[in-house]
Amino acid sequence: MITFNRGKFLRCQRLAFGLGLSVFAAVCAAQGTVDWPAFNGQLQADHYSRLAQINRANVHQLKQAWIFDTGEKGGLQTNPLIIGRTLYAYTPSQKVVALDAATGELKWKFDSGIDGQQPARGLAFWTDGKEEHIFAGVMNYLYCLDARTGKPVSSFGEDGRIDLRKGLVEFRGEDYEKQSIALTSPGVIYKDLIIVGGRNPEVHPSPPGDIRAFDVHTGELRWAFHTIPRPGEPGYETWPADGYKTAGAANNWTGMSLDAERGIVYVPTGSAVMDFYGGDRVGDDLYADCLLALDANTGKLLWHFQGVHHDIWDRDFPAQPALFTLHRDGKNIDAVAQISKQSYIYVFNRVTGEPLFPIHEHPYPPSNVPGEVTSPTQPMPDVPAPFGRQRITEDMLTNRTPAVHKWAVNQFRNMQSGGQFSPILLGKLTVIMPGFDGGGEWSGPALDPTTDILYVGSSEMPWLAALAPKQAGGSAGARVYQSQCAVCHGVNRAGSPPAFPSLVDIRSRISDAEIVERIRGGKGRMPAFPNLSGEDVQALLSFLKTTDKDAEGPSTSENSKPEYVFSGYRKFTDPDGYPAITPPWGTLNAIDLKTGKFLWKIPLGEYPELARQGMKNTGSELYGGPIVTASGVLFIGATTYDRKFHAFDTRTGKLLWETTLPYSGNATPATYMIDGRQYVVIAASGARNPKEPAGSAYVAFTLPEKTTDKTSASH
Repeated sequence: MITFNRGKFLRCQRLAFGLGLSVFAAVCAAQGTVDWPAFNGQLQADHYSRLAQINRANVHQLKQAWIFDTGEKGGLQTNPLIIGRTLYAYTPSQKVVALDAATGELKWKFDSGIDGQQPARGLAFWTDGKEEHIFAGVMNYLYCLDARTGKPVSSFGEDGRIDLRKGLVEFRGEDYEKQSIALTSPGVIYKDLIIVGGRNPEVHPSPPGDIRAFDVHTGELRWAFHTIPRPGEPGYETWPADGYKTAGAANNWTGMSLDAERGIVYVPTGSAVMDFYGGDRVGDDLYADCLLALDANTGKLLWHFQGVHHDIWDRDFPAQPALFTLHRDGKNIDAVAQISKQSYIYVFNRVTGEPLFPIHEHPYPPSNVPGEVTSPTQPMPDVPAPFGRQRITEDMLTNRTPAVHKWAVNQFRNMQSGGQFSPILLGKLTVIMPGFDGGGEWSGPALDPTTDILYVGSSEMPWLAALAPKQAGGSAGARVYQSQCAVCHGVNRAGSPPAFPSLVDIRSRISDAEIVERIRGGKGRMPAFPNLSGEDVQALLSFLKTTDKDAEGPSTSENSKPEYVFSGYRKFTDPDGYPAITPPWGTLNAIDLKTGKFLWKIPLGEYPELARQGMKNTGSELYGGPIVTASGVLFIGATTYDRKFHAFDTRTGKLLWETTLPYSGNATPATYMIDGRQYVVIAASGARNPKEPAGSAYVAFTLPEKTTDKTSASH
């Protein structure tokens, strides 16, 4: 048995601090220990491991090594860190746990006392070889914890934490405590800095999405990049005059990747508020919907690419970009690959920003919504081809049964389905395909740096959208609802369960106290609303007692400035809840980035009840990304309804192994080695599928010890 030598491990950590985490992993492999030291594996966010002990020939022998039940209900999207013998992760309520990575036994738990209910996708690790810190976002706070004990490091910020709301809106004369921001994806560590973004509300008021670097020792702000430019800054002219005083978001909620040798941090950003109407932010709106390359030392902009001009479709760049070296025509080009919700893949020279596949601007029709001014063109890469369908036509409607096909046709003929960048209409539903959750999503792609092949999942779920005039008059509660709640729960309060619950008759299902708690603290996809006064909240509670008819006020008068609200997120599903289009409803794709050509595409996921009826391999919505290993094995959970965890052959997409998890694996797995044994671990939870058990756990797998070949540990 290979034993763990902590003295040698600390020397590895000193190398990590001086030379980067990839060197850290290489040296520590000699100890029979290979870590997963950053969000999604490494700072380059490629989801790749050079471990090869679990391979195509033996992966079918994987057995459960351990399970850690968090004891909580709620969603788990965490990609855990593994440092040495310790696994660091979240529970659904954003408690931080440290587990023995070989046994799953709890070492310590940190409870901030805040009942955090926002997505928590990962943590960040820093060391100088002596001290070891874990940085954890809990709602609007960033905590610095001693990695050995879980206790806050008192020298950081205020008793171990900083409030991320501070410093965002004070220049506008606003109270930071009335703002909402949450660190749903971890910051990135560079030298003695932690660089963070944050999740912002998608309606007004929302703070600007500044990218900020804080000192890892003290928590002091070292630099900030304004994604909504201020006077005198480049990009200011792409907004209305003084737009920075009211505009919000253009934020990084997905996480970042880092070229540690060059000191460049790559930052994808999302749309500005509000997501679906931009009459108050006419212009291209830099630096919303951009991939930013920033000097990690100073925050200076080195180059940028904007994927959507004046976004009114919620087309955030949804995932960390992957850094790799492209091998093309005998040349090696340091590159960055960025996926999009539209299922595009943009590939750039990561030093210069030069596109490595041609990108052209294409014309699109203008909006007919008063006050809206859409961009006349939008960019699209020539190759690779999109990895998800771009438009729904009548011949793509579901044929699951004759009755549901007829229903879908009747519905579809009253909708607009013009494909990408068709402006959302007033009063008529527009089909958004890929939907608001992608295409590509927060889980991101895996990229094998030895082959330049990118692996990415795609959800094939159409969504529906419309705008409606904001009602004038009406009750105070109705006005609060329209401005703050309708964007998710719809103007009719019906929502789109389970992601966006119906609020119809909500007060008969949960108490007023529970409603207030969720308004104040947020939960799941719902952000907190600290901007609402006590009177606003009481007015909203009164409104929620009413019927829709009672709540109506007179329509906006012709003499008033037109303002619009989003009709609410809604999936285009048939009466039984299945996608109203033909399968596949989710795919896994392999794309060679040397050529831009697809190597294979397979359906991923199924609905168990349909499979029992003979309708198998339909694919399903995917939440959770893949990882790939040097042995040519791809691991992915992601499927929402069948609770499967899969291993595929990276060459062909052939299924090599699968198992059923206790809950859905809606997270990206991690792989690591301890004492010469390779493990694969994934977070599982029942939050996205109301038909499955409620709960959450981390589940780890390894080969039976007698079959473990410790001589083939890594490449």
